[in-house]
Amino acid sequence: MINIVSSLEPDGRRFLDRGRPLAAYSDLIYVVCPRCGGRGAVVLRPDLPPLRYISELQYRPRRMVCPGCATTRDWQAERRNGALVGVAFGGPNDPFFGLPLWLQTPCCGHLLWAYNRGHVDTLDAYISADLRERTGPTMGMLDRLPAWMKVANHRAEVLRSIGHLRSQLDRSQPEQRSTAAYERRADPGPRPVNDFYFRSPY
Repeated sequence: MINIVSSLEPDGRRFLDRGRPLAAYSDLIYVVCPRCGGRGAVVLRPDLPPLRYISELQYRPRRMVCPGCATTRDWQAERRNGALVGVAFGGPNDPFFGLPLWLQTPCCGHLLWAYNRGHVDTLDAYISADLRERTGPTMGMLDRLPAWMKVANHRAEVLRSIGHLRSQLDRSQPEQRSTAAYERRADPGPRPVNDFYFRSPY
């Protein structure tokens, strides 16, 4: 996995936003297996050279694997006019196979989701912090969080929902799947790469 250094200061009150894009959390994405309904994972193909840039994660071949039923699928970026076409990160389905994310839950009348443990940890640290500062580029993943996640009167509910996502990390069986983890209609409109973190499921 890509090493994502914690941005929470030792006192647990100050969060330093280093401007990481959502792509930085996409080397491992927990999904609902299309065959058995248990927890599968979308991972980087292991037979490829090391990454040089985070932007390569939009094009790097992926494999979906399910430990429960041994289902596998492979994804490779398409070429159009000689150029690779990358995915757009964001939303409650994984960007490579369109499978529902395993980590999603209702929150404040919306939907809260995450790709993996590192993603959950970052959201938890950011929402928990009393002071948030940016030290990296603008328009990273945290800059694109929806307003409803950041308002003070939603903080307790968002943290409870993040706790629910964290509990899902230890579950993998079909009957342990969150009631929110189901397939949603694809967005019919075009979307640029690295669009908003949250998109309505309706």
